[in-house]
Amino acid sequence: MAIDRQRLGLTLLRLCLGVFFLFEGLGKIRWLTDSSILAGQFAEWSQTAAAGSIAQIYLQRIAVPGTAIFARLVPLGELTCGVALVLNFWTPLFAFITFFMALNFHIAGGTIFKFSFLTNGYGLPVLGSTLALALTGSSKPRPKQPKAKLDRS
Repeated sequence: MAIDRQRLGLTLLRLCLGVFFLFEGLGKIRWLTDSSILAGQFAEWSQTAAAGSIAQIYLQRIAVPGTAIFARLVPLGELTCGVALVLNFWTPLFAFITFFMALNFHIAGGTIFKFSFLTNGYGLPVLGSTLALALTGSSKPRPKQPKAKLDRS
């Protein structure tokens, strides 16, 4: 019996990312009752964002006005996506949602436009891994297609 290394690799990636996002969500559980935690983070990022930068525009137009909503959506999204990835439930969809959440975080913090993004464990590895899972799909075995018989008459 041969080991399907690609499927094993995707399974490990899915499980690791699922656990990662599950614990990220647990770490933000207080946001559900206290959105000032996220508001403080946005205020800090706003002070360090360069005038006219994409990060500043994103913070002013999207993040800060939606703080109360994001303070609830982010922990719930990370918890839900983490559990879904661990359980291999609609992996492409939930992997794309985690990619989108992580991308928003890096745009808001302005980190995506810095060299340190490439060496940050929360940066390129997380975005690349979640996008790879979204594109490759589930690590469930695919049903074998019957080989077509050629009629040589």
